Amino acid sequence: MGFLSKRVDAIIESQTIAMARKSRELKAAGIDIISLSLGEPDFKTPDTIKAAAINAIETDFSYYTHVSGTLELRQAICNKLKRDNQLDYTPEEIVVSTGAKQSIANAVMCLIDPGDEVILPAPFWVSYQQIVSLAEGHAVIIHCSMEQNFKIDAATLEKHITPKTKMIMISSPCNPTGAVYSKEEMAALVKVIEKHPRIFILADEIYEHINFVGEHYSFARFESIKDRVITVNGVSKGFAMTGWRGGYMAANKSIATACDKIQGQFTSATSSITQKAIEAAMQLPKESTHSMRDAFLRRRNLLVEKLQAIPGLKCNVPEGAFYLYPEITSFIGKSHDGFSIKNGTDMSLFLLEKAHVAVVPGAAFGEDKYIRLSYATSDDKLIEAADRIKKALALLT
Repeated sequence: MGFLSKRVDAIIESQTIAMARKSRELKAAGIDIISLSLGEPDFKTPDTIKAAAINAIETDFSYYTHVSGTLELRQAICNKLKRDNQLDYTPEEIVVSTGAKQSIANAVMCLIDPGDEVILPAPFWVSYQQIVSLAEGHAVIIHCSMEQNFKIDAATLEKHITPKTKMIMISSPCNPTGAVYSKEEMAALVKVIEKHPRIFILADEIYEHINFVGEHYSFARFESIKDRVITVNGVSKGFAMTGWRGGYMAANKSIATACDKIQGQFTSATSSITQKAIEAAMQLPKESTHSMRDAFLRRRNLLVEKLQAIPGLKCNVPEGAFYLYPEITSFIGKSHDGFSIKNGTDMSLFLLEKAHVAVVPGAAFGEDKYIRLSYATSDDKLIEAADRIKKALALLT
């Protein structure tokens, strides 16, 4: 493959997508696989949102829009940010994209030059490091343990800042750990950022509505650094709209204009039909998402209880999102039937083969002694998956 570009060789395939593909292949071969790999709500898109999209189709709202999205949609996003997050933005500071992933890529491509350093508290979402690599930046990975609830503190952040640091990327609630930063924890980090005017925060808030511990707080609420915060959100998780591909960012006008410019050369605007669906989602009260949040909370409690009962598997209690990120250190060095466990990747393959449960290796998120499980599926499947995992792990000696 010597004809491919160096940038392609520099990145790896998303491990969540790779494991999902392997699961589908095994299912197609007739094997009963329970997939806990993809972060995809198993709920239906709310009827109000679907009706808005249907109406858009029937009224021929099928033409190109402004690259950043229609003015009506961007105003609806501003209204939502004011209502739910106490954030003041204008439509000129909003860019709508084909998913939050594109919003993140837009921001990184517009701010990171070759050699710039981007701090990634690990565990981090799979695509952060690869997007930084595509921008020819350098990812500075800071490992955060389960004992720290997988969160970076101010002293550790300050210690890793150099003259080349340009950005820190944080998701709260976090994929893959479910960690949620409190207002006080954010304030401590902000005090560090205030001293370094070159540094931006990319705040990934895609799991905003799946928060089990109280108010969702945004980095952009700190006025001292608001102009240096890029808030990324979307509709895939909170409104069960993964296939609609709708995300957005809120940032100062210079950054938003730059992202509009780069998006105009890659995809232009997202689907006009999706835009009408997002607009309807933005107008729903945040209470409309609570039933799904409560279902995820019940599932979290169910799966945590089951996994914490498995000898050797270490699992904390996440505060948001819909993932568990158990540590598998005690199984390293054990083996069974030709499988030798050296890391989370080996464990993931072992569980797929012996338990017929698909999970994602922790290495995809910057930590190789963990695995990630999504509990975005039914209670029955979660119970069965946990029982299968327990039986399989008991085979390792």
